[in-house]
Amino acid sequence: MPLSDNCPASLIYDLPSIINRVDLTAMFQQAQPLEVELGCGDASFVVEQARRHPERNFIGVERLLGRLRKLDRKGRRAGLANLRGVRIESSYFLEYLLPPHSVSVLHIYFPDPWPKKKHHKHRLIDGRFPGLAHTALAPGGTVYLRTDDRDYFQQMTEVFGANREFQPIETPMELAGLLTDFEQEFQVRGIKTLRAAYQTKL
Repeated sequence: MPLSDNCPASLIYDLPSIINRVDLTAMFQQAQPLEVELGCGDASFVVEQARRHPERNFIGVERLLGRLRKLDRKGRRAGLANLRGVRIESSYFLEYLLPPHSVSVLHIYFPDPWPKKKHHKHRLIDGRFPGLAHTALAPGGTVYLRTDDRDYFQQMTEVFGANREFQPIETPMELAGLLTDFEQEFQVRGIKTLRAAYQTKL
């Protein structure tokens, strides 16, 4: 049910600092389990997920202001008080701004694959990523991954498979059925989505 009475004038959250970790009590009116989408695209996924789950809070992270404006428009149209957008690099937000053990779910869908080998160093999910994710996640927290790039998918599964703090799990069907903007385009073109999910050990 839309929370229109409590929806703020803008869902784009202006970070008071890029040095200090965010104060989630200042960002959201209500303390609830938090889900974060790193690289939210046109916000189709995170807006719909927030609409379906008013009992959780959601942050969509994007570098491009135009995409965050879409999050703002869509989220306010739906009256979502449990959604915020943050404009910053996903890797920086994860490592330096999220409070430790504050996140129940991380969503990373179709991050830039940087297909050329010399550019692999720019990939979001690298050898350091599982450790950073583990620090941000609460005990029992989950990372959901999607990509269409087989090479990148192999890297994702290798780095998480090598981290003893995570165990592989299945992506719930309800979540798998909620498509991102990229995924909708890929399905039309017959491009397969590769999925993986990992949960921190309790």
